[in-house]
Amino acid sequence: MKRFFAVAYDYLKRSDSLLFALCLACAIFGIILISSATRSLHSHSFVVVQSAALIIGIILYFFFSVIDVDIIADKWKILLILSVLLMLSLRVFGVADDTGNRAWLRFGGIGIQPAEIVKIPFIIILAKQIDYLKSGRGLNRLFSVLFLFAYFLLMFGLIIVVSSDLGSALVYAFIFTVMLFAAGLRLYWFLIAFAGVAAVTPYVWTHFLTQRQRDRILAPYDPDIDPTGLNIMWQANRSKAAIAAGGATGSGLYHGELTQSGGVPKQHTDFIFSAAGEELGFIGCAVIILLLTLIIIRCIYVGVNSGNRKGMLVCVGVASIIIFQTFANIGMCIGIAPVVGLTLPFFSYGGSSIVTMFAAAGIVSGVRLRRAPIHSMNM
Repeated sequence: MKRFFAVAYDYLKRSDSLLFALCLACAIFGIILISSATRSLHSHSFVVVQSAALIIGIILYFFFSVIDVDIIADKWKILLILSVLLMLSLRVFGVADDTGNRAWLRFGGIGIQPAEIVKIPFIIILAKQIDYLKSGRGLNRLFSVLFLFAYFLLMFGLIIVVSSDLGSALVYAFIFTVMLFAAGLRLYWFLIAFAGVAAVTPYVWTHFLTQRQRDRILAPYDPDIDPTGLNIMWQANRSKAAIAAGGATGSGLYHGELTQSGGVPKQHTDFIFSAAGEELGFIGCAVIILLLTLIIIRCIYVGVNSGNRKGMLVCVGVASIIIFQTFANIGMCIGIAPVVGLTLPFFSYGGSSIVTMFAAAGIVSGVRLRRAPIHSMNM
């Protein structure tokens, strides 16, 4: 028994208890908001499912925190095969949501979103390959850049072709860009990539996107697309109305007029931020942003101080998920970004999302647990 307590104490001392506390605080806060946002539905199933997902997430947090990320990364071929198969399974077993995205696998009342789960192996494999190329051929060689881009294009293309989930695909693009920047890829490669994207965008815009998709992207910036605000901008406008109604301190938990009447569609998932805005006001929203910012800072801090390039890149990759989804989600809730169906990390309802984020945070904690002397990382 003494041995057990000694090991437990050593783990708690060396692992990232602060990161775990921040993630847990966000998740519990999120469950409270979900409870309020779904009260009008007269069902406790959302809170039960989210709580169960949180428990699984906590277990995975501790599981991944005690496993060396290098061991996982060494199995990158298996991770890649499983990732591709999981995404391809949507082609056969995928279920479309009300946006038309074939992004879910359904087993009774349980839904799994492969694009969420695959984020973790995507980050680990990318970190592994960047570290390998930087230590050998050199990251800025043409072969290295093309090799990494081919891997990204495989995953990005799978998401678009199999599920048509542009929001998730953009998260992968942001992760890829940030991790390469953190690894030291030269600026001219980013300029070349930007020029390439600019060159193909008109063709993609015309031949690959439907008129509805184009309108959804432009609607926040062009009022002529939805002049009445009752079509494409309906969700965003209802969300903005809820946030505006909250003022500085909000109307009180379970007392928001729009929140309690179900006046904001998808308020427990994509628009959970509007529930906080109406019932907890500017102060509640500020607390959410502060908590997520602290998690981002903590992930980057752990990475920078890991003394290990691969560990640093993994931590930056996890931070980039939270950065992009936070900006995209809050942006669409306040009407300045297109509605692309991305959850607010740790807060929105969604078992796949909460489990993935806790597993990712556990990997960051594991990097801190095994950090090397800082001079050992040759950047």
